[in-house]
This record gives sequence, C-alpha cells and structure tokens, in this order.
Amino acid sequence: MKKIWIAIAKLGGWKFILPEKGSRPELERCVFATAPHTSVADYLVGTAYMWELGVNGKIFIKKEFFRWPLGGLLRKLGCIAIDRGNRHNDMIGTAVREFAKGGPLSIAITPEGTRKPTKRWKRGFWEIAHQAGVPIVPAFLDFSKRQVYIGETVWTTDDSEADILRIRRMFKKEMAKMPENFVEVEN
Repeated sequence: MKKIWIAIAKLGGWKFILPEKGSRPELERCVFATAPHTSVADYLVGTAYMWELGVNGKIFIKKEFFRWPLGGLLRKLGCIAIDRGNRHNDMIGTAVREFAKGGPLSIAITPEGTRKPTKRWKRGFWEIAHQAGVPIVPAFLDFSKRQVYIGETVWTTDDSEADILRIRRMFKKEMAKMPENFVEVEN
C-alpha cells in the first residue's frame, strides 16, 4: 500500500529530495513541522515522503476524517485522530508519552493548524518537541517545484516565540498549493 502511494505521488510529478542514507539520525525521533498547509493534498504528498524517508511516522489528523470508509485506513497508515474542537484533547501529552516509550517515532504536524490563512502558528509542535527532548525538522511541501524536502534540524530553546519565528521564516508563500492561504513572515 505504501509503495503504491509513493509511486502515485511520483507519477504525479513529485520529486522527493532525500538525505543521504544514515546522514540524519535525528529523523528517527523528531517532530516534522510541515508547511505550507493549504490543501488536503499536503497530507497525501507529505505522507508519501515520510514513507520514502523510511521513518516510523505518525500524523495528527482532525477526527472528522476518521469516519467510514476512511477511518480504518487512516489508522492503518499511522494517523492519529485529534479532536480539534476540544481544547483539552491532550494532544501534546499524548505525543510526549509516545516519545517517552522510546524507539523510533516521528510525528508530522502542520503548525498552522488550518488550511485557511493564519497569522499565528499553533505552538503544540514546539511543546511536543521541547517536552519530549526531540528536535524539530522543517518539512517543505513545495508545490511550485513539485518537490518535498527537509531542512536544517532545529533544537528548541527556552524561547518558544523565537524558535517558532525562526522556523516560520524558512517557509515561503510561493511553495503553497494555494499561496493566498499561506501567511508568510517577513524576514
């Protein structure tokens, strides 16, 4: 199933830029900050890329997508349902506990938290990485070039706002499938 999904993405013209095998051991335990997030297609392409990377990837997806017939398939693919309408859903705690179990685990999160334009990123991805003691790896979905690639590893500091701003500045509006839905930070 995963190989078919990857093949479909590549047939669709996507190029996966992968690091040299073994050169990025931090990818085994990290939070992927995936952006721009302006379309459901982001999930389809991003998931294929994670599988091509060969990481034990998990993706948080709003619970509404877990209805029949997609629910069982999404769980099998490593997706975790999240109740975005419940501020007390313990997404951060759930992720931190998963990392605490040890072993390989990479979680992909879209920090924008929505496909609509937003000036402020949600900080849950930062909290998970900081509390779990794992790095953040920016993952770029560049629709303008039909490329997916990862950026420089970012370790959190005690200044969440500065860390998040540093990561946000890596992403550009022209990368988005729908550029009008991505709010770029000025340098």
